[in-house]
Amino acid sequence: MIFMSFVILIGVGAFLLMLPFAHNGNLTIIDALFTATSAACVTGLIVKDTPVDFTSFGHVVILSLIQIGGLGYMTAVTFLAVMRRKKLGYRDRLILKESLNYPGMSGIFRFLKIVFASIIIIELSGALILSLRFWVDMPLGDAVWFGFFHSVSAFNNAGFSLFSDNMMGFRNDLVINITIPLLIILGGLGYMVLLELYNYRKKSLTRISTHAKLVLWSSGILIIAGMAIILSLEWNNPESFGNMDVWEKIMAAWFASVNYRTAGFNSIDFSTFNDSDLFFGTVFMITGGSPGGTAGGIKTTVLALAIIGVWYTLRGQNNPHIFNRSLVPYQINKAYAIIFVASFYIMISTIILNESENLHFVRTLFETCSAFGTVGVSTGNGGVLSYSALFSDLGKVNIILLMLMGRIGVFAFTIVIVGKAVQTRIKYAEGKVII
Repeated sequence: MIFMSFVILIGVGAFLLMLPFAHNGNLTIIDALFTATSAACVTGLIVKDTPVDFTSFGHVVILSLIQIGGLGYMTAVTFLAVMRRKKLGYRDRLILKESLNYPGMSGIFRFLKIVFASIIIIELSGALILSLRFWVDMPLGDAVWFGFFHSVSAFNNAGFSLFSDNMMGFRNDLVINITIPLLIILGGLGYMVLLELYNYRKKSLTRISTHAKLVLWSSGILIIAGMAIILSLEWNNPESFGNMDVWEKIMAAWFASVNYRTAGFNSIDFSTFNDSDLFFGTVFMITGGSPGGTAGGIKTTVLALAIIGVWYTLRGQNNPHIFNRSLVPYQINKAYAIIFVASFYIMISTIILNESENLHFVRTLFETCSAFGTVGVSTGNGGVLSYSALFSDLGKVNIILLMLMGRIGVFAFTIVIVGKAVQTRIKYAEGKVII
């Protein structure tokens, strides 16, 4: 149901974008599908210049796809049903639980209402700050629309912008460099973590959960590590950071590191980055955000669990733990499986794209990981569009599938293809394998 809801949402979005009054100039079906998928899967890769090639109606369609896609179509529909006081059965609750990555069935409708309230408060707060900033450069009406659009796009980790050069014109702007990344981080942390932090601050919660701690620590470490890698590899690069002052380098690295993980905004041209930096960027993009949020990827908790599992395995210990809490071995094994399956999909897609498109390998890999992680940063096509604009229709379909896969999750996508395993009560005798 979740998979089909995204397919239907993308189909409707592509149809609306194909309408004559939604776009300027020529728009092919594949480009409409690509744009709708990128918006609904909150990615940000573009094969058309958003502010130029789409009309105001087209911008509204794209923003609607971002908002619904970030939350999840099934979640949005369920919320409307709850507001209409419609009674929902167990199946509807189960679908909602899966859509929100909620741990149980108890209190799920109350949690859904809190989620919507949080979205409204955060997005409107971001829109107000950004509108005041844009008001300096444009009329009030335009500033309000630009502020609202970019706030929704940032919180939902989409990366769509109404500026052709994205955020490159604001590279030295402190307001933009703080507001946009904070919105991205809040959207990527997950609603459960945001609710926990709120309750903890209000003293209604005495202890932060292991999940929330793991999300906060892993997110912080990844952002700092991303900044350190970017600065170390690009510090003297004359094409990227070489001609900037120290403060400008730090701001650009901060902005790029946050967007590496979850969103597609950019304040610097990624085509100027070294191949080694782009390669490291693929790791951050594959990781993505945290469970229950608007970001894609394998999730920060999966990477953290895998690293913890490897650490304790290397030390010869069978009881992995973190923050004085034991971890379930099944969860660590599942983390390994998710990383393996995700790596397999990325490897196959990269090989197909490399052979069919015959373009720069590292940039093709970078684009593949950006699509899978629903990130949206790109080395570009030499202009304002993503690297995907250089791909053939077959290559674009490949990227569309990766964006869809990254949004609903590798396990869910795989189950849709191969079906769920049949449960069995048979247990075989233990076999010994030498490692």
